[in-house]
Amino acid sequence: MSHPIDIPLRQARRLIARAIDKAAHVGVRGAFAVVGGSGALVSASRMDRGGAGGVERARSKAWISATQQIPSTEHHQRMATLPAPLAAGFVACSPEANFPGAGGMPIYDGSVVVGGLSASGATIGPFVDIPGIDRRMLIVDGKPANSEDLIVLWTLGLPYKGQHGDDEKRWVDAFGALPDEPGIGYENPPPSSQPEHEWALGIADAAIAEAVAREMRIAVAVVDSRGEPIQQDTMDGAPSAAPFVAEAVAASAAMFQRPSAEIDSRLTSVLPFHVLTVAGGLPLRDDDRFVGGLGIAGPDSDVCEQIAAAVAGR
Repeated sequence: MSHPIDIPLRQARRLIARAIDKAAHVGVRGAFAVVGGSGALVSASRMDRGGAGGVERARSKAWISATQQIPSTEHHQRMATLPAPLAAGFVACSPEANFPGAGGMPIYDGSVVVGGLSASGATIGPFVDIPGIDRRMLIVDGKPANSEDLIVLWTLGLPYKGQHGDDEKRWVDAFGALPDEPGIGYENPPPSSQPEHEWALGIADAAIAEAVAREMRIAVAVVDSRGEPIQQDTMDGAPSAAPFVAEAVAASAAMFQRPSAEIDSRLTSVLPFHVLTVAGGLPLRDDDRFVGGLGIAGPDSDVCEQIAAAVAGR
């Protein structure tokens, strides 16, 4: 029997690392998400100063391209042709497609779609009028490009083809004339420095190592003080519910600055996103300042809290 195949975590991490280096090279900031062919989140990362909401938007577009097995721009165009009740019904049945924007691309293993990659965030997008940007970075083979599509397509090793339309018009509006040089948009980038993201990545790595030592499979989320994800990872074979739970307990711990199991559940209804008040989430400190939260999910909640404590206490 053939079941949907998800891109392995290690491969998803490599793609996101490439995307981050390319984004830093271009001079933009945001977030990246890889969703598996089954629709489960595999990995997501936010660059330093990448902006709130970027991970969720990237995750939605990645989900669309992974599960519908087409570039998310094609899905967007299809939805635009439907009567409003049908488009709303699609999102009601598939709530992870709540941001049906362009820019997500399917990831193939041979002829099989095993995932989707997308980007969003503070300055990553289809626009070119970005303060301080070197316009040569937004030229590919002599033609205008936008940062979002350039980064995603370069990361996947695909030729540039704008997914948002109007690249030429945006370029002329920003710079006054079309480019007259080949550009450097597809040049290989140097390694970038992202101190906050590297901190979150180190915590996620430590949690995964702790889970491996216990012969368990987990999802891990590291969020900032407002509960916005900085790093999310799902180990190969972990329960598909785990990334949702890990993010929710991490957000609880971060925003209330206490272990998720100690929070009065009556207080969570006012928050802008999902949180949980079960064990598995712990706040993270930098000296005497609360800076975020760590969430673990997959095994029993008491075991998840043990894994989180082993990592947060280091």
